[in-house]
Amino acid sequence: MNPPSLPSLRIQAYEGFRRCVFEGRIRPGQFISQRELMQMLGMPLGAVREMIPRLEAAQLIRTVPKRGLHLAQVDLNLIRNAFQVRGMIEREGIAHFIRSVTDAELDEIEAAHRALLQRAEAGEHGPAFLEEATAVDFALHDRMVDSIGNEIMSEIYRVNSMHVRMMALEGSAAGRMVPAMHEHLAFIGAMRSRDSQAAIAAMLHHVHSSRKRVIDGSSGSPPVGHGLAA
Repeated sequence: MNPPSLPSLRIQAYEGFRRCVFEGRIRPGQFISQRELMQMLGMPLGAVREMIPRLEAAQLIRTVPKRGLHLAQVDLNLIRNAFQVRGMIEREGIAHFIRSVTDAELDEIEAAHRALLQRAEAGEHGPAFLEEATAVDFALHDRMVDSIGNEIMSEIYRVNSMHVRMMALEGSAAGRMVPAMHEHLAFIGAMRSRDSQAAIAAMLHHVHSSRKRVIDGSSGSPPVGHGLAA
């Protein structure tokens, strides 16, 4: 069996980097060397070096001579830009999704959200639970955006999601969990009624509230564990 080609290794390295961001193992403002990143991702140095221009183009990292790779620092300008991109793409995404999603899929999505909300309101908020909640959260947003059927837009959205996730790591995850789930349920309910205008309005309210929670949370101390972005 032939070894993977460098392009496929580069893609694997990029996806590994994305997982590290989502798991909180790579944090905003952090410096990391190429060799440290190679060890973290379990990928050859060549694949890591091939991946770096893609991360630089997405403004996720910048190379600092003699210091290594510098992860994007969260500031108000980045927050504003990232959430503006998010709102524009998700508005288009929910408009498409509401036309194609089945009642059965909405039932499944809503049941997952209500189960998480019940556990959160009962006081569950450990790292494993927050990771599970974040996976459900991001899966819904990704699913809506992918329903557009535009691979370029999906890629832009996923890159932007890494920015949003790094912002979420700067604040209190547990404090965002319950309101985020309630906001999701609001636009899920509007989608169930097939009310496009109400669904878009509820989703944009969610994005605006998420941005506010990130701004409010970024002034506090960094949390231990995972952050819920949406």
